[in-house]
Amino acid sequence: MTMTLDALARDCRNLLLADPSPAGRAQVAALLGRALLDGEFVRALFAGGMPERRILHEDPDLGFCILGHEYHDAKQGGPHDHGPSWAIYGQAEGETTMTDFVLVQPSSAGTAGKVRRERSYALRPGDAHLYNEGAIHAPARGGPTRLVRIEGTNLEKVARGKYEVVAG
Repeated sequence: MTMTLDALARDCRNLLLADPSPAGRAQVAALLGRALLDGEFVRALFAGGMPERRILHEDPDLGFCILGHEYHDAKQGGPHDHGPSWAIYGQAEGETTMTDFVLVQPSSAGTAGKVRRERSYALRPGDAHLYNEGAIHAPARGGPTRLVRIEGTNLEKVARGKYEVVAG
């Protein structure tokens, strides 16, 4: 049976109600990965195109959001965190190279924090990766990509740190 956005939202909600910890979020990431291997689900979700960021579902009680992202060209994102929230990146089409960073110096009001590269890896269709609170990472896309992201809260309303990369 093909996954639907409503079913994904319901199943995410049930998993997070049962276990809102990082272990429960890992179950949500696994669910998203399975959904992204369903070609019919991906085609239906992205039918007609999508902007770079669109909220597809926002849970009224738990606050988590399911978003669609479509990029037509190469795009490099800078190192960022998700403030007090977590996020799951799920690759639907194309490939994203993600780089994880280690915090060297925290950001403060008006001053960028400093981070050091830790590792880079590819997210391919069906891959879903959980970034818990405090995780700093940067995505790079070499061409057209589509992804589905689940945020613990609507990140449009959250202050996040800015970071610059240092050697070492």
